[in-house]
Amino acid sequence: MKSEERIIPSRENCVYTSCYCEENVWKLCEFVKTERTASLDELFAIFISNDNRMVPLWKQKSGRGDQPVIWDYHVVLLQVGSQTEPLVYDLDSELSFPCSLKLYATEALRSDRHIKPAYHRKLRVVAADSFLKNFASDRSHMRKPDGSWMMPPPLYPPIQTAECQMNLDDFISMNPAVGWGRVFSLEHFLQTYTGNSSPPPPPSSSSTSSSTS
Repeated sequence: MKSEERIIPSRENCVYTSCYCEENVWKLCEFVKTERTASLDELFAIFISNDNRMVPLWKQKSGRGDQPVIWDYHVVLLQVGSQTEPLVYDLDSELSFPCSLKLYATEALRSDRHIKPAYHRKLRVVAADSFLKNFASDRSHMRKPDGSWMMPPPLYPPIQTAECQMNLDDFISMNPAVGWGRVFSLEHFLQTYTGNSSPPPPPSSSSTSSSTS
C-alpha cells in the first residue's frame, strides 16, 4: 500500500504492546480520529472469541509453522470503505498490514466447518467511535495472583472513561445482550463483509484438535 493511501502508520511505527491487542486497536482508532486520516465510520474494532474463550487463529507471529494459536480472545481493526475492499489491520499477524479481509479470512480465520464446536469463533463488531468512547481497561486481567504482571503493560496510562475503569469483559463477551456492537457467527460475519460465508481453504490447511497457545 502506498504511503499516501495509509490511514495509520506502518506496522513498525504503530503503538504496540504484546498481549494487549484491545489497546493496540484502540490506539489505531485514536490515531485516525486525531489525525483525521479517514472517517471513523469506516472503522470497526473486531473482538474474536467464544463462550469457551478458546479461538484458533492462523498466521500469528507467535504461531509455529502452520499450526494455529489458540487465544482466549483477539482484537483486530476492520476498515470498510466505499472505494476499496474491506481491510484488516492485525499487528500480531504475519500477513501484510493491512491485508484484505478475504485474504485474512482464507489464511488467518479459515473455516469452522472442520473445527471442534468448542473452538468455533464468534465476532463482536464495534464501531470505532463507540469503541473510543466506551472502552475501559485497568489491565487487572493481566495481573497474577501476587500482583505481578503476566506481560509488561503499555507505558501510557490505562484507558478509562468518566464512568468506568474496567469493562473489557463486556467487549470479549459474545452474549448479544451485553456490551456494544453486534455479535456474529464466523459464517455470518464473512457473509456480511465479504459476500462469502466460507473462505476457500488455504494451501496445506490443518484442522484444530488441541490448543497451541
